This record gives sequence, structure tokens and C-alpha cells, in this order.
Amino acid sequence: MSTLSQDSSNQSAEAQSESAAKAKDEQPMLQIWGGRPLEGHVQVSGAKNSALVLMTGALLASEPCRLSNVPALADIARMGEILTALGVGITQGKHVLEIDPRHITKTSAPYELVSQLRASFFAIGPLLARMGEARVPLPGGCAIGARPVEIHVDGLKQMGAEVYIEHGTVHAYAKKLKGARIYMDYPSVGATETLMMAATLAEGETVLENAAQEPEVVDLANFCRSMGAQIQGAGTNTIVISGVPRLHGTDYQIVPDRIEAATFLTAGAITRSEITVEALVPGHLTAAIAKLKAIGCQLISDKPDALRIVPGDVLRGVDIETLPYPGFPTDMQALFVALLSLCEGSSVVTETVYENRLGHVPELKRMGADIKIKGNNAMIQGVPQLSGAPVTGTDLRASAAMVVAGLAAHGQTTVQGLHHLDRGYDNIEAKLRSLGAKIERIDPVAKV
Repeated sequence: MSTLSQDSSNQSAEAQSESAAKAKDEQPMLQIWGGRPLEGHVQVSGAKNSALVLMTGALLASEPCRLSNVPALADIARMGEILTALGVGITQGKHVLEIDPRHITKTSAPYELVSQLRASFFAIGPLLARMGEARVPLPGGCAIGARPVEIHVDGLKQMGAEVYIEHGTVHAYAKKLKGARIYMDYPSVGATETLMMAATLAEGETVLENAAQEPEVVDLANFCRSMGAQIQGAGTNTIVISGVPRLHGTDYQIVPDRIEAATFLTAGAITRSEITVEALVPGHLTAAIAKLKAIGCQLISDKPDALRIVPGDVLRGVDIETLPYPGFPTDMQALFVALLSLCEGSSVVTETVYENRLGHVPELKRMGADIKIKGNNAMIQGVPQLSGAPVTGTDLRASAAMVVAGLAAHGQTTVQGLHHLDRGYDNIEAKLRSLGAKIERIDPVAKV
């Protein structure tokens, strides 16, 4: 390479680096002044992972549906845009969505919207069942590993659909879906929900074996039942759906977000603070509660939908392995890695669900955590203190882990990557401020 072309190449690389740095500097960020105790009560919002799938489930109805306890999230807005693009009427109030699916005009979801939101793929089941066809691009979302759609596709084929993938889009056609006995190779939440929705309007009986048992699956089944669907066994590994000719409208309240609830409980534990988390379902948090107790926290139920966390004088390391529900949720893994980094002794956290879900570890190490990664294991040696540092959330739950770590750290922590955080938490900084946290959102662009 000539000196001239090499200089040009170096200048180009420098320009790209400067451009990337400038773009990063212009992103909103959270500034957290850590080391302050928390106190008081905080209320959990509706479950993001339920709200998104229930929005697509409304496509099954021949009449308008009303959802309440809807969290104010970027992902909810994106799903609304996708449904609007299909011809669905959307009216939004405070934590309420009116969805009118009577006049669906398109069965093809736009790539530019679907690529930003993995949950948009859920539309394939309801569109296919009600309209006889669906064209949905392969989904996007957090970069936490492979989340293949093969289980969805195989199940729809077993129900009589013609399905093929071309140019990055899944095409599905079926004049009328037929009930089938479907064994899923893995208890995928998304595939369970897709196939359950598709089966509600199919001819005959569908049996889903090795089905996911998550609370969000149960919430979807309850929502579909409120529209007239016949579903039994949701919450177990075998779900039986008897198809009906049509589903009517409904008024339905979304279940509380168990991951948000765990986030606040972890915030209480890591800051050694007694706080009460309200509007939750304790039964959805069994695995998290068990680990918090093993670490050295008391969990007290002052009323049926609330938990008060009382951290002990000494918090001890524990081992955790993520598993499908009712095992320890992968969505809580990053939060507990942050907590365990400040617990006495050693811990091993094993991630079995997603292969790329330890991206928060290097960021925690920037704050002084002693963590080594070997394969899908995070080996943690507790340290007495974390120090504030500039960090970036690499995905939704990693961003929450950075916030929780920042609350406990000595000094100031700056968290970037808020586009991830805003996908899953409804105004988390205001809720933390209500507990006494010193936290502020900085938007450099808005200040210009």
C-alpha cells in the first residue's frame, strides 16, 4: 500500500472513530450517585412480555379489545406502530390500550419495524389463524444470542400451514388451520404463545407438549379465554386448545412484571436497604425469592401483592443456573451477578438459555467487580465495594444490572445504552428517586 493511500485509510478510520465517539456522547445517559440507602414503597408496572404478546393476541378477535395496566415502554410503542401498519386501530390512554382489529387491511408486517422488535414475530400466529396468511420478517431485538423461529414454523406446519422463508421473511398460508399434537423440542415461550394463539381458531383440538410454563404464557391463555377461547393446562407442560369459530372482544388487565419486581428487590438487597415492592405476584418470583433468602435477605409479605425485603448484616455468595420457568429466569441473571459481586465468598452463575448473555460482566469489572468468565459460567469473588464508572448496558437486562450496581457503588456511575433500558422499564429513574436514589437522566441533544 502506498504512503498516500495508507494515510487516507488512517484518516478514514480516525474519522469513523470520532463519529462513533460523538454519536455515543450524544446519547442519553443516567447519572447515579451511589452509596445512598433506599427506603419506602415502589409499585411494579404491567409485564412487558405479556403486554406485547397480548397486543398481537388481540388480532384474533372480531371485536375491539381493551388492555389495562399497560407499561409505557418503547417496545409497546413499536408494537403499536406494527399493528397500525396492518390496519388495526390503536387508541392509547394512560396505561390503557384500545385495540380495534375488525378491519385488518394487510397481512404483511413491515421489515423496518419488525427488525427493531423481536416480539413482533408473534403476529404470525394470529394473522395466519384469522386471515389465512401472514408474511413476517425474521425478528430483531437484543443481541443476546440465537433465538430461532424453527419451533414456531414446525408447529404451524404440523397444523397444516404452508410455511417457507424467503429473503429474510417468513411466509405462511393456510385456508384453515387444523388441530394437531405438537411436541416442542424446547419449551420456548415464544413458540408456545404463537402456537397457542394459532390453535384458538383452528379446527379441532391442539395439544402442545413440552410447552413453556412461564406466567406470561398463563396470562396469554387467560386473555384468550376472556375472548371465548377454550384452553386448558396453561402453566403446565401440556396445553390443550379446542378451536372455536371466532373470538369476541374483551377488557383485560395485564399481569404485573415479575422481572421489574425482581429488579427492585435486588436494588434493595445490593444497597442493604429495607424497601417494599408492591403490585406483584409473589408466586411468579419463587426462584428469585429462594436465592435472595439464600444470600441472606428476609422477604416478608405484609399483604398478598407486596414483598418487603430486609437484607441481613452479611450477604453470602450462592450458585445460580438459569433455566426455563419455574427455574431461575435468564432475565434476572445480570441483576444477580451484580448483587453477588458484593456478597461475601464465591459464586458461580451458569447461563444455559442464551449463549451471549454475559456482556454485563466486563462492565461490572470496570466498577471493580472480581468476575471471570469460562464458557457460559461467570465465576464471582465478592469484593467489599464497587466504584462508580462510565458503563454501557449491552442489552435490556444488562442495562438494569448497571443501574442496580451504580446504586451501590461508591461515587458516580454513568450508564449509557438507555435505548435498551427504555424497552423494558417504565420510568425506572423516577421510581428509584421515589425510594431516595440520587439518579438523573441526562440528554445531551435536548440541552443543545
